[in-house]
Amino acid sequence: MGPGNRPLDLEWLEDFLALAESGNFSRAAQARNIAQPAFSRHIRALEEWVGVDLFDRSAHPAALTAAGRRFQPLLEDTLARLESARIKARAAHDQAAASLLFAATHVLSLTFFPQWLGGLESQLRLGPIQTISDSFHACEDLALQRRVQFVLCHGHPEVPGRLDEAEFPMLRLSDDVLLPVSAPQGAGGGAMHSLEAADAPVSVLAYSEPSGLGRIMRARMRQVFGDGSVPTLPQGVETVFTAHHAALLKAMALEGRGVAWLPKSLIAAELKTGALVAAASAEWNVPVEIRLYRQRAEMAPAAEALWALVQERPPGSGGR
Repeated sequence: MGPGNRPLDLEWLEDFLALAESGNFSRAAQARNIAQPAFSRHIRALEEWVGVDLFDRSAHPAALTAAGRRFQPLLEDTLARLESARIKARAAHDQAAASLLFAATHVLSLTFFPQWLGGLESQLRLGPIQTISDSFHACEDLALQRRVQFVLCHGHPEVPGRLDEAEFPMLRLSDDVLLPVSAPQGAGGGAMHSLEAADAPVSVLAYSEPSGLGRIMRARMRQVFGDGSVPTLPQGVETVFTAHHAALLKAMALEGRGVAWLPKSLIAAELKTGALVAAASAEWNVPVEIRLYRQRAEMAPAAEALWALVQERPPGSGGR
C-alpha cells in the first residue's frame, strides 16, 4: 500500500522502467504490449501511489524528474530481489515435492529410524529427506495438517490414536517392548526401585500427556498411571518426574530416581552392562509396535515408491 492506502500493481513498475528507457509513451506502451491510454493511466497511477511526479512530460523525450531518478535504481533492485525470491521459492517448492517428509517420535528418531532408512536406501534411491523429531501428539498434528508424508511412532492395537481414528494407512514395521527398569541397588544388586517391593511407595518416572508411550502406558497400566478408578499398587505409587522424552526418563532412571517403562530398543546396552535392571517381572512388560503411517491422499512419486517398498518388506526386516 502507498499513500492513502492505495494498492500497488507490479505491472506499473515494469511500465515505469519501459518509459524510463524509451522516453516515449507510445513506444513504451508498444514494448509492454498494451494500449497507450492504458499505459499512460498506469504511469499516472504509479505517480499517485508514490505521491510525486516521476516524469517531466514537458520534455521531449519524456525525462525522469529528480524523484524519478532516485526511484529508478531502487525499483530495479526491488524487482531483481522479487525475481530472485520467486526463483528461490519455486526451487524450494520443487525440492519439497521431491523430498521425503517424515515426522518421528524422539526415541525412534534416535534408535530405529537411521538403521531402517539405511536398509531402504540399499534398495531404493530416496533423494532428499526431511525429518522432524517431536512428541507423538505433535507428529500427529503434522500429519493431520498434511505437513509431512509419513509418521514413525510407537503404537498399540488396543490404544488407537488420532491417525487411526482418521483412518490413515498404517504398516507395522517391527515390535518393541516397554520394560519397567531401575538403576541397580549397588554393584550387581537388584533394582533400587521395585514394583514388587511391598514396604514403600514406588517412585515412578512417567511420560507426559503429549507422549504416545504415555498414552499407551496410561491405557495399559491403569493401576499405576490411571485416574483412580481402578485399584493401585498396594504399596502406593508416587510420580516423581514427568517428561515426554524417553531419553530423558532413561537418564533419570540411570540416576536412580525411580522406575521408568523404557523401550527395549533404547536401553539394550544398559541392560547388557547392568546399568539398568528389571524393576518387575515380565508380566509388567508392555508390548508395543513400531508403526509407519502415511497420508491418505496420493503423495509425491518418491514417497509412493517408498511406501510400496515398505509394504513388500515383512515386519522386523531392518531397523532393529
